[in-house]
Amino acid sequence: MSAMAIAVRVEADGRLLIQPAGEIDADSAHQVRDIVTTSLAATVPPKVTAITVDLARVSFIDSVGIGALVGCYHAAAASGVPLNVVNPTRNVHRILYISGLLGLFGAPAHLPEGEELHHLVR
Repeated sequence: MSAMAIAVRVEADGRLLIQPAGEIDADSAHQVRDIVTTSLAATVPPKVTAITVDLARVSFIDSVGIGALVGCYHAAAASGVPLNVVNPTRNVHRILYISGLLGLFGAPAHLPEGEELHHLVR
């Protein structure tokens, strides 16, 4: 079982910042999904206008975590709210790169510093 902490901040203009720390995996992915879906459904102002998921403190993400992020993206899109993933760590960036999801999340498509494609795909 992995531990994950999540900081959440909603700006006055409705921008939602989600900052998970730790591992986003089968044990914890639902937490990110729940924050997004609850925030999108909230009727108390401010209404969510944009969502940013900052992965700077995420050390690992598995397929369940990726699925949760994709689900969050689609839930946000269905509500007309953009969702972007920013600051993925090197390991997380590599996983998102290999899975082809960097563009979907608006994350930079460049390879992690010092990496080349032949090192990523074996």
